[in-house]
Amino acid sequence: MFKQEKDWRGAMLGIAALVVLLDRISKQWVEAHVQLGGAIVVWPHVFRITHVLNTGAAFSLFEGANSPLLVRNLLVAFSVAAVVVVLVLIWRLGRRPSATGVALALILGGAVGNLYDRLRYAHVVDFLEVHIVHYHWPDFNVADSAIVVGACWLLLEMLRPQRDGV
Repeated sequence: MFKQEKDWRGAMLGIAALVVLLDRISKQWVEAHVQLGGAIVVWPHVFRITHVLNTGAAFSLFEGANSPLLVRNLLVAFSVAAVVVVLVLIWRLGRRPSATGVALALILGGAVGNLYDRLRYAHVVDFLEVHIVHYHWPDFNVADSAIVVGACWLLLEMLRPQRDGV
């Protein structure tokens, strides 16, 4: 008899769901505990938990555009397309455990987390503010973090030499 390998696609979708859950919980906590426009200093001059509403893309790109509705609709369309593409990739590649599958799951969870906000509220809650020396990152959230970590991990996987037969 042939031994059937475990299918890891459910686990990959579970990772994505966990990212969405953590994103929702963190945004709800910020909305309940940090006044809009306010901040909690965690590490002076380095890290604050803030409460800002972002109608632009990740890291406040396109924030304050002349046509906010057009920006929102384009971001929603792009997010939906990204979710579909990543779901297809997970479906095709997720049968076996891999770093690529985990990276895709992080990207999927982040994309779904921010897409939910854009569809429901027409904005995304950002709350992580980082300063390093003289550089200031625009505020971001758990979903943004998952997308960036997943994309970097995916890039590293693409650059890593592949073994024969793998």
